[in-house]
Amino acid sequence: MAVAYLALGANLGNRRENLRTALRGITRMARVDAVSSLYETEPEGPPQPKYYNAICRIETGLSPQSLLRFLQGLEHEIGRRPTREPMSPRVIDLDLLLYDDRTIDEQGLAVPHPRMAGRAFVIAPLAEIAPEVVVSGRTAGEIASELGRDGVELVAEAGWDGVVASAQDVLL
Repeated sequence: MAVAYLALGANLGNRRENLRTALRGITRMARVDAVSSLYETEPEGPPQPKYYNAICRIETGLSPQSLLRFLQGLEHEIGRRPTREPMSPRVIDLDLLLYDDRTIDEQGLAVPHPRMAGRAFVIAPLAEIAPEVVVSGRTAGEIASELGRDGVELVAEAGWDGVVASAQDVLL
């Protein structure tokens, strides 16, 4: 089993429910063992609604390529449709950030995610659930301290998702 970290974002529709739906969907192919708090952030790109963002840690038997295909299929299931506009609003956005300690650079898949270390909306929630994980030679906690939390507003504490808690309740 591999450990991977995923970024979840949504800025259209019921943002919180879209993220919960994505997390429930992820449990079909992985064990979700941690979910960060929920944050509201300013979008990059053209004017559009604010995003809700979170990070989750999963354990999966899927290869990175299979995991990416699964996540893209899940996005489509939830209502995301292809667009020609980069940085456009999204019902759901799922990104594979890290996959074990592997580095992958191939058509359509780059791990670690190439822009994650400069994005507070990714690093703040990642540092919350995995401050020791290494990104670009430094820990997520170190990077989070440097970036700060400008534009990253806490919306709900860890547990907002109901996925990790419900999975733990089933095990009891």
